[in-house]
Amino acid sequence: MSDLEQRPNLGFGLGLRKEHYENVLADHPAVDWFEVITENYLVAGGKPLHYLDRIRADYPMVMHGVSLCIGGTDPLNIEYLRQVKALAARIEPEWISDHLCWTGINGLNLHDLLPLPYTEEAIRHVVERVGRVQEFLGRRILLENVSSYVSYAHSEMAEWEFLEAVAERADCLILLDINNIYVSAFNHGFDPRLYLDNVPVERVWQFHLAGHLNLGDTIIDTHDDAVIESVWKLYEAAVRRFGAVSTMIERDDNIPPFAELLAELAMARRVAGQVALVA
Repeated sequence: MSDLEQRPNLGFGLGLRKEHYENVLADHPAVDWFEVITENYLVAGGKPLHYLDRIRADYPMVMHGVSLCIGGTDPLNIEYLRQVKALAARIEPEWISDHLCWTGINGLNLHDLLPLPYTEEAIRHVVERVGRVQEFLGRRILLENVSSYVSYAHSEMAEWEFLEAVAERADCLILLDINNIYVSAFNHGFDPRLYLDNVPVERVWQFHLAGHLNLGDTIIDTHDDAVIESVWKLYEAAVRRFGAVSTMIERDDNIPPFAELLAELAMARRVAGQVALVA
């Protein structure tokens, strides 16, 4: 069975944030699934896990990490991976994802998702580490494309070629962040549709949608505002190419009332539905 045939369609989800725990429990909103930030729940107990367990009883979930540092040169953090595996055993997520990036060096966490050089050497390095992570977790992971503001002079290929090579050689899956494609395309001057057209359809199992900050000559991926019209258009093109892919709205700062996120989620449903009607 191919990845495309295996790909589950969870529908339309939201990032689970503490500001909305009570909304979810009280109102049982029409959200198909939730994505949780893995690191927020790597704790022995307390309120985060209390709410997580209660909400997980009613909704499917996926885990999304920010600390794997799959492109880093420090040894893989086995204790962190143990904690991730234990959380996965607790909530049984549909999948686990992290970012195709590096986040620190020599034990220092820079608290940023930093792009890799797009080279054959980097591909081999990441593929080897993905293999060890997937073996440890006993499952394939999804890797997300990050937004970027700098590039490397010695890169040998386009970002989408790098992403495809890693996914194919490591036999992992892709979380395609539509906003990140838009941000990086603006910052580096490439066509975002070209990016979409060169990502392998069968590897893409999830979409992210989010807002950003446009500074005029640079766009910063802030996740603190609504999705803009141009990103909705790019999402429409993505749905045309990749089909029914589990889609979620990310908001990590300037957290709005829950109703505003539900309205954005309804927009994602409309866009995907309109594409399906035309297809």
